[in-house]
Amino acid sequence: MDARLQRRIQRYGWDRAVDFYDQCWLSRLLPATRSVLERAAIAPGDRVLDVACGTGVLAIAAAARVGKNGSVTGIDLSAKMVEAAQTAARALGLDNCRFERGDAEALPDLGGEFDVGLCGLGLMYMPDPERALVVLAQQLVPGARVAVSVWGQRSRCAWADIFPIVDARVESEVCPLFFRTGAGDTLHHALDAAGLSGVTTERLSVTLRYVSADEACDAAFLGGPVALAYSHFDAATRAAVRAEYLQSVESYRRGEAYAIPGEFVVGYGVKPATGRKHSAVTSAERGSP
Repeated sequence: MDARLQRRIQRYGWDRAVDFYDQCWLSRLLPATRSVLERAAIAPGDRVLDVACGTGVLAIAAAARVGKNGSVTGIDLSAKMVEAAQTAARALGLDNCRFERGDAEALPDLGGEFDVGLCGLGLMYMPDPERALVVLAQQLVPGARVAVSVWGQRSRCAWADIFPIVDARVESEVCPLFFRTGAGDTLHHALDAAGLSGVTTERLSVTLRYVSADEACDAAFLGGPVALAYSHFDAATRAAVRAEYLQSVESYRRGEAYAIPGEFVVGYGVKPATGRKHSAVTSAERGSP
């Protein structure tokens, strides 16, 4: 898929999903969220950059940890996600974090003075996640920590059939390389190629629990990466894709409820005091959303 088209699909897709994202996914993503925060070891006074920040879950948690002497900047491609994050921060009275729309592969000039770089379950949606990690590392001071998460191996994410189910009914694939970053040692190699040292990765097995078929389908089609395509389907097509998805996870039904396996990969690295070679990124290569 053309990179510019992929960014547009993600930008407007998450605009569409924002009203359902937290209710569908927040509790189910907690293992990845907690692991990223633990790896990042955020301390009072830290300056934190969270790319692909979504509704601000990681950024807001970081803001509580850095305190009044620290700061958090959240960047997301979706304007609606940025608005949701801003609203959530205001509701909590946080004045040490800010959010703005931007592309993780072509970040605005943020000063390059961050102590921590975060990306929670965002790299899978980017045309070039390796480039995004290089760009993130460029914004950090020597000794800064990087903690990221992605969905894991496709074979260990039993909900994965939503992609071929939807792709069969649209002209272009929604997320053609979604599971690439979670396959094998891909994330480890990407963090290393971004010039980070002490790189480690960990796989987390999880179970996505839903109390009903409707709840499982809403998470799959309303609050996630296929929301934009699903919004264009007529009633008959929506019913068909929901039925097909439920059939794909039938073996995980427990009475009226569902217990669907999933996997995350969490990665960590440190920006060394002396520079390491990594893939060059130029403004011409980055493009724009």
